[in-house]
Amino acid sequence: MAPVEVETRPMDLLRFATAGSVDDGKSTLIGRLLYDTKSLFTDQLAAVEAVSAARGDEYTNLALLTDGLRAEREQGITIDVAYRYFATPRRKFIIADTPGHIQYTRNMVTGASTADLALILVDARKGLVEQSRRHAFLCSLLRVPHLVLCVNKMDLVDFDREVFEAIADEFTAFAAKLDVPDLTVVPVSALQGDNIVSRSENMPWYEGPSLLHHLERVHIASDRNLQDVRFPVQYVIRPQSTTVTDYRGYAGQVASGVLKAGDEVMVLPSGFTSRIAAVETADGPVEEAFPPMSVTVRLEDEIDISRGDMICRPHNAPTVAQDIEAMVCWMDETRPLTVGGRYAIKHTTRSARAIVRGLHYRLDINSLHRDETATDLKLNEIGRIRIRTTVPLLVDDYHRNRTTGGFVIIDEATNRTVGAGMVVQRD
Repeated sequence: MAPVEVETRPMDLLRFATAGSVDDGKSTLIGRLLYDTKSLFTDQLAAVEAVSAARGDEYTNLALLTDGLRAEREQGITIDVAYRYFATPRRKFIIADTPGHIQYTRNMVTGASTADLALILVDARKGLVEQSRRHAFLCSLLRVPHLVLCVNKMDLVDFDREVFEAIADEFTAFAAKLDVPDLTVVPVSALQGDNIVSRSENMPWYEGPSLLHHLERVHIASDRNLQDVRFPVQYVIRPQSTTVTDYRGYAGQVASGVLKAGDEVMVLPSGFTSRIAAVETADGPVEEAFPPMSVTVRLEDEIDISRGDMICRPHNAPTVAQDIEAMVCWMDETRPLTVGGRYAIKHTTRSARAIVRGLHYRLDINSLHRDETATDLKLNEIGRIRIRTTVPLLVDDYHRNRTTGGFVIIDEATNRTVGAGMVVQRD
């Protein structure tokens, strides 16, 4: 009898971030996901049970699985961005547990900037609060494609359907003012596990999927930009071996689009054109490359290409610009962003120096009001600025391409990241 061949397909990866106000249960929800999907080591669970017992908790405090800093455990709040990993038979997951407190807005921006999906938690007893709206706006600003509102602690309102629907209606109305392409609302109890992994018997009136069911099946493949070819060159591979004398490859991560052998491409900023001779990985040549694959591209012609250059299509190129409009979240607690300030810019694989030419307005992300009289941006504040760079950057609108539309601002004196920027080419 011939052996049965089992088809194995690579599982895709979902990155998601949690957000919400203090004490809404983000860390507990993540702990519940890890616990119910059996993604914990025995010693991890034993350690949490021991700490819970020592604190006098009547239950295993699953929030301790993610609140790793001592200050977090002592204060009962999340400060740092904690990353956790787990997998089910359908999909792999990376969770960014981001802080809910207003003073840690920059941490939430960091965690959500690469997320495919954001979970916003709301306490069913409190309803929508200022932080709920703040986080929804930030997720919209960061172009997180999928949003899930988890109305948590439903057990504390007796699983009341009217309470859930009132919160869902209010949040849906607010999200309509933002750019939220996909919104799902789920009633849950992270502490008891209702609607986390399996459907809850306590809420028969809820006909939607459990949280894990939605996370496993939400469609993310179409979120990636496969139209605009963008390949920032990270490293030029030129072997020094005497047996390989004519190999020249350009290594990097595909930011968007699809690269195939035979495709006509253009190299920026030089503008020279060629064709792709081969696309290779560590495992050998591949027929095509797409985001977020890391590959080496070989061209048919010898062109002077170095780190920071970009490979794209001849008739579909990013904007080559030195004067750039951007929304910026300021992350430095010591010095605010001011007009005339000089910084270093890191954009894809290209670095430059820049000066802030103008501050158009500071944005109140609770009311969405624009303060056009603002003269600086302090820690956690967001505003629109205009910068001038020493060398041209190859940018797209952040709404179209999160990779080529995003950049970080670095203080040259301390080498610290002090801001995160999103290119705005249209209003």
